[in-house]
Amino acid sequence: MIRYSLTCDSAHTFEGWFATSDDFDRQVETGFLTCPVCNSSAISKSLMAPSVSTARKKEEKQVMVMDLAQKQVMTKLREAVAAIKANAEDVGEKFPEEARKIHYGEADARGIIGQASLQEVKSLVEEGIEVAPLPVLPEDAN
Repeated sequence: MIRYSLTCDSAHTFEGWFATSDDFDRQVETGFLTCPVCNSSAISKSLMAPSVSTARKKEEKQVMVMDLAQKQVMTKLREAVAAIKANAEDVGEKFPEEARKIHYGEADARGIIGQASLQEVKSLVEEGIEVAPLPVLPEDAN
């Protein structure tokens, strides 16, 4: 789409959006394009400042894209954490003990979540027990 600043013969200014430059010309020739203030069909293009891409505009665009990307990532992360919690048993502080029981076949295999200290997690990993931390989301910290 092309945006033009337009002026009628009574000096009213307004904007118009057109698919092509020819589209603007065709609407003027047929009288389809009129001034929204006085309904005049004598319309011409006004001088417009070109849209110049500056470093600042690029930075602002990058921030907007990053904000959108960050929101999408956070949405996916929230969905993943919710799915894990919905399909796992919360065993609380008994996590290391239950993880070992499951690993060594002393308890039924199932998804579990809970708490463990860094040392307990290191010990589980050294035993070959796969564990992964769930991220703390901003709303969890409140």
